[in-house]
Amino acid sequence: MTPGAAPQDQPSVAALRGSAATGGRAQAPAPAVGEAEGPTATWTLDLPDEDATLALARVIAEMLRPGDLVTLSGDLGSGKSTLARALVRTLAQDPSVEVPSPTFTLIQQYDTPAGSVVHADLYRISGPDDLLELGWEEATAGAIALVEWPERAQRPLARDRLDVMLRIAPDGASHRFAVMTGFGAWADRLAIARAIRSVLAQAGWHDAGRAHLQGDASTRAYERLTKPSGATAILMISPRRPDGPAIRRGKPYSAIAHLAESVHAFVAMANGLRALDISAPEIMGADLDAGVLLVEDLGDAGVVDDGVPLPARYEAAAHVLARLHAIELPHTLPVADGIDHVIPPYDLDALMIEVELLLDWYLPANSRALPALARSQFTAAWNEVLRPVVAAKPTWALRDYHSPNLIWLPDRAEAQRLGVIDFQDTVLGHPAYDAVSLFQDARVTVPADLELKLLSAYARARQAAEADFELPAFAQAYAVLGAQRATKLLGIFTRLDRRDGKPQYLKHLPRIEAYLRRDLAHPMLAPVKAWYETHLPRLLADDAG
Repeated sequence: MTPGAAPQDQPSVAALRGSAATGGRAQAPAPAVGEAEGPTATWTLDLPDEDATLALARVIAEMLRPGDLVTLSGDLGSGKSTLARALVRTLAQDPSVEVPSPTFTLIQQYDTPAGSVVHADLYRISGPDDLLELGWEEATAGAIALVEWPERAQRPLARDRLDVMLRIAPDGASHRFAVMTGFGAWADRLAIARAIRSVLAQAGWHDAGRAHLQGDASTRAYERLTKPSGATAILMISPRRPDGPAIRRGKPYSAIAHLAESVHAFVAMANGLRALDISAPEIMGADLDAGVLLVEDLGDAGVVDDGVPLPARYEAAAHVLARLHAIELPHTLPVADGIDHVIPPYDLDALMIEVELLLDWYLPANSRALPALARSQFTAAWNEVLRPVVAAKPTWALRDYHSPNLIWLPDRAEAQRLGVIDFQDTVLGHPAYDAVSLFQDARVTVPADLELKLLSAYARARQAAEADFELPAFAQAYAVLGAQRATKLLGIFTRLDRRDGKPQYLKHLPRIEAYLRRDLAHPMLAPVKAWYETHLPRLLADDAG
């Protein structure tokens, strides 16, 4: 598929190989359980035979999670029970499991690897009072609910749901089609699922198995795809980021910090890095509007071993940075025909909004309330030390150039041995930023002696390529940006715990605090250090952490 192109309608999808055919044969069904507000999305699929119905069950099962409601509507004999039975067996990962019709019992419950599944047939109920007698709320709490004849409830079962309307096609009693409609939150989920099927079909990966990968702090989702041949690829699902609340001059945090809001930046940077012989993933398929990318699988070999940095691999990563920083790099990169990505600047506003995360999250969790004067003193001190850094000649700052995003590729030559991912937030900033991201890795402890060796290796490579490389100026910017990044991360990791319910990031705080103490020893940071000594003395104590 051409990146950014909308999937084309297809008249027949016997095996559901990624069809995005919509609206060609039937209108989207009216809400099956009463009118529901909110967005909708539809996806129409031909079901010429039983295999296609089984394939539809797999498509739906891939989307389901505990708490979901799927309503199955359509005429008698249209295949609702057949589809429900296939869904239960798919979720159970057992094609032989007995799935009796709940026509008389009304509700059947199953324990599956996907969680509890409730299969209900409401044909014999007369209204909502019957649901109460059935114990509907208790039976479906936290379960995946598959409901035939949902309209018999005479009231909405849920605002957010997937409705599957089955119809017998005019050209034969055995030929059916399904109109899937996502209501509420399901609208986006269905649109993304449709885009995924289309991207995989266009790229020739429709037959691949899919396995979720452990996510990180971001909102993106990843899956590893495996073909019958054993070939693998990565599916990246990253819908456009909605704007958050305006926090300064009418802009949300993401806009001020220049965070990527769509996959356009990832595609542009991946191709830009690959053009420089740096091993970013190849883009194998894309739907830019939906935020779905199929990319090369670089593997799992990293640059650490059991939580300890591998010095040779870190040094190789340092050399990749030095080579990148020694050349003139474009500020605009192509994404697709007629679409360009302009790399934003890592300006003072972005750097400042990041350090202020410490005031908003870390400090309230670790100290008393901060007077207004202290906040203004904090911003004044940081402004003073950051302005010279912002004024320096910029390069690509990949922004998260550290161990979780570096992959070792031993079969490749020289600089290509290092795979790089998670670069969509690249900005035009000081070269020291990525250096300190790596040499003061937030996820693993880099001892001070190894940090010095890596800095020396980087500096030698820069000096060999650029006669005018000034190490003292670089070292000063390195300390400033190291302190800036550490300050930002203290705020981000506390926010991940307090706001997002991800306490696992708190274990990194002592390491980051130690890095911050290292950086604040530089004379350039005296104003910032003085502020910390006054308002966060524990942080700078010799035994802190």
